[in-house]
Amino acid sequence: MRYSIAAPVLALLASAEGAETILGAYMFHRHGDRTPKSLAPTNLTTLGYEQGYTSGQYYRSRYLTGPSKIYKLNEDIVKLNQIAVTSPTDNVLQISAMAFLQGLYPPVGQTIQVLANGDKVQAPMDGYQLIPVNTVEAGSGSEDNGWLQAATGCYKATTSSNNYFSSSEYESLLSSTADFYKQLVPVVNGTLAENYVTYKNAYIVYDLINVATIHNTSIPSSSTLTATTLLQTRTLADTHEWNLAFNASSPIRSIAGMQLAGEILTSLNSTITSGTAGKTANKLAIQFGAYATFLSFFGLANLPAANADFTGVPDYASVMVFELFTTVEVAGGYPAKQDIQVRFLFHNGTTTEASEPVVYPLFGGASGAVSWVEFEGKMRQFAVLTTEEWCGKCGNTTGACAAYAGGDGGEELGARGKGAGGMSAAVGGVVGAFVALGVVFLVLGAGMLLGGLRLVSRKGLGAGKATQVVERKV
Repeated sequence: MRYSIAAPVLALLASAEGAETILGAYMFHRHGDRTPKSLAPTNLTTLGYEQGYTSGQYYRSRYLTGPSKIYKLNEDIVKLNQIAVTSPTDNVLQISAMAFLQGLYPPVGQTIQVLANGDKVQAPMDGYQLIPVNTVEAGSGSEDNGWLQAATGCYKATTSSNNYFSSSEYESLLSSTADFYKQLVPVVNGTLAENYVTYKNAYIVYDLINVATIHNTSIPSSSTLTATTLLQTRTLADTHEWNLAFNASSPIRSIAGMQLAGEILTSLNSTITSGTAGKTANKLAIQFGAYATFLSFFGLANLPAANADFTGVPDYASVMVFELFTTVEVAGGYPAKQDIQVRFLFHNGTTTEASEPVVYPLFGGASGAVSWVEFEGKMRQFAVLTTEEWCGKCGNTTGACAAYAGGDGGEELGARGKGAGGMSAAVGGVVGAFVALGVVFLVLGAGMLLGGLRLVSRKGLGAGKATQVVERKV
């Protein structure tokens, strides 16, 4: 598919760059390369750590030191009230966040402190900066879960996704792909049972094969894995996960995207409020999360209207960014809300100077930027902003939702997952850079056994070039 909007949009941005001030940004980032879900617990690999670090380096050059520098964001020494970093309680996602932050704010050089008795103390790790990663409940354990809705804890979302398995589309694909998956059994039967290798488990099968092609020097029945077979495996996994994450007739299926939308609005609004008061806080928010949230948000924001590849699972280390900017002069405080705009950028896979994020129009529009007023209005149409709202939409009545259930809360209607806590804004604690580096490297060492990387390039998303979309005929 040749995308005809991104290039003109970028040209317009380049011509206006000098008159533009970026006020803040919100980033949603996928983890790097990892071991397969079918061999839980999953672990980040050395490749995955490097991908996160490289992405952090790029966004340092974009938002801290380059021409797109965020207004009054500290360049070298982190100011913790300017940056908020969150991740679900998940080994792969948390360590990915740490890797990203090491690239974003690298060591500031060795510092020597002289004590009262004359002793000199040298800072370890060349003055490495410690940035906390706040943990959130929503999405916890997502990388150990094969079931896409398992980490949401939302009863109605789980029910909605399960409805896909009784749809005519699913039944047709399950039947028509039976022989295709049968040929894959010798490749994966060391890990997956033969009756498991069907379209019903399309992503888990793809994930295991994907990891093996990147990290294993030998694969059983590898001759089966032709380029066409690998493409088909990836395409079927994309179709499977898209249908579990989004359905226009059943919006609750996209609860993860709804929560993200609420967090984006809350964060960017705090950036505006802080700047209007003349403060320099709340400049950059970075959240690490799973691919399900990407897919849910893509559907809610009608991004497939901009590029059909938005219906596919993003590659490792992919990122979407919401930039808050103005073309009005900023002096002392931020301009009025009607003079502030938002643009959406996406990059599939690790972002580098050679492969930068691309602007895409939101909400099925044609413009690369929308006013803050329009952005806020359209996001509020599907954003979930409070725990009470989450509980009402999900039909959950116990745990954190009991307070809104009227009475003792009763049963949770069979909700799956790790409870009904719901809103990821509920901070469960602080982890991250304060974790001993020895533990990090121990985890990374374990992760060297296997990892995951894309089989089929979807670099047309966020790579600023034309891409072919393979028709999903199976």
